[in-house]
Amino acid sequence: MAHEKTDLTATIETDQAEWLAEQTAEFGLSDTSKALRVLIDYAIQEVDAQLIFANENARCRHCG
Repeated sequence: MAHEKTDLTATIETDQAEWLAEQTAEFGLSDTSKALRVLIDYAIQEVDAQLIFANENARCRHCG
């Protein structure tokens, strides 16, 4: 079943992009966009958004 996809531009840290590329290769995904969609779908289906976005968890490893 085909779904409608939307282009999205996001700025991420270099190491985050490298990790995403590594996962894409390791799991034989078509591209990093697919890897990102898998992560988002997992968050939607399996994780309470409050756990992800609560102040104590919504942090940037690069912001100090």
